[in-house]
Amino acid sequence: MAVRVSLLARYSALPSLAGAGFIPIALVARLPLAMLTIGTLALASVASGSYALGGLAAGAVGVGSALGAPALGWLADRYGQRSTVLVAGLLNAAATVAVIVASYPAGGLHESAPLPLMTASLLAGLTLPQVGPLARARWMALTARRPLRELERDAAFSYESTADELTFVLGPALVGALGAALAPWLPLALAAALTAVFVTAFALHPTASAVHPATRAAHPASERTPASDQAPAGARTVGGWGPVALPVGGMLAMGAFFGSTQTALTAFAGERGAAEIAGLLYAALGLTSAVAALSVAAWPAGFTLAARWAACAGALTALAFLMLVPHSLGAMAAVMLLIGLPVGPIMVTVYGLGGRLAPPGRMGTAMTALASGLVAGVALGAGTAGALAEGGGAAAAFAAPLASAGALMLLGTAALLLPRGRARAAA
Repeated sequence: MAVRVSLLARYSALPSLAGAGFIPIALVARLPLAMLTIGTLALASVASGSYALGGLAAGAVGVGSALGAPALGWLADRYGQRSTVLVAGLLNAAATVAVIVASYPAGGLHESAPLPLMTASLLAGLTLPQVGPLARARWMALTARRPLRELERDAAFSYESTADELTFVLGPALVGALGAALAPWLPLALAAALTAVFVTAFALHPTASAVHPATRAAHPASERTPASDQAPAGARTVGGWGPVALPVGGMLAMGAFFGSTQTALTAFAGERGAAEIAGLLYAALGLTSAVAALSVAAWPAGFTLAARWAACAGALTALAFLMLVPHSLGAMAAVMLLIGLPVGPIMVTVYGLGGRLAPPGRMGTAMTALASGLVAGVALGAGTAGALAEGGGAAAAFAAPLASAGALMLLGTAALLLPRGRARAAA
């Protein structure tokens, strides 16, 4: 018999479930991640006078993050979140400061000697604390034995996606405002300070103990934590890492959609003499995406994760064709507002499915692998759309987000076709 619980009740249960301070701490702790790439790009570009060098430094951050995220997740699963996140946060704060120092060498920053800056940028990316994915792993563990775990988990994942959207809008805004008004190094200095304080608080929060290190799997069966503490019912019917490749592929396609849309919008706005407002056009997508993500907690339980993915990705693909229609900046802003509606639910759904399909005791690895797929997808999409824009302008560049949305739809359809044992995890 289905239990009816109001949307407000589902969200109001989260603070008491996680304990005092967790939600605001985790929200601020993920802000440096949203500031680091664009902050490095801005600082290196201003310090060197070269957008190419700035782009290389930002790219090094992205590569480092894509490689470091699953490694950090594995370490968190193996040794526990508390020690892993604490060390990563302190190392990342130091690496971020190193990026600032490397941007102001004696004699000035030049394209001919970028090695110190590239090294610092790569290290900053490698050590980025994956607060969002690891917070999701904590929610999975916190709700594992609760009678309304599926409803509370939907609410938690919906909130997490909204928090991600908000920080990825606020982070670049802070970088632009502080860099323009005061100094180009200040945003990264703030990011380092926030990491040192709030990531440390996130690492030490009592919720870290909810996710048990995988080493306990080596204990006798009578002593170790049941698999249901780490993954929901149905996940144990799925063996190994193979099934997780599907949601990781979904995040890769989602990232490609994000990266290609950003690049195509930059070309679109540039053709109209207003390249500087491309970020505002993209922010419109983030706004409705964040709001729609919150609504997922109220969706009926009978609307399975696989069905949500396929339906929302189909809607995204249909709406993406609208990007080929507008001829004014205002019309494109309206289109972005519409396109954002299925984006948030897709993010919530794919993360949720990844959590269900993760092998027991490997939740951190799975969540960070999804985040890594997103980062890699952004780079892939941006590069593809950039090449298309170079040859055929914005109209050609918009083919890339269309293709990415289509790939998402195909992967969602594949989720519907999972074999029976695996399909239980997608329910």
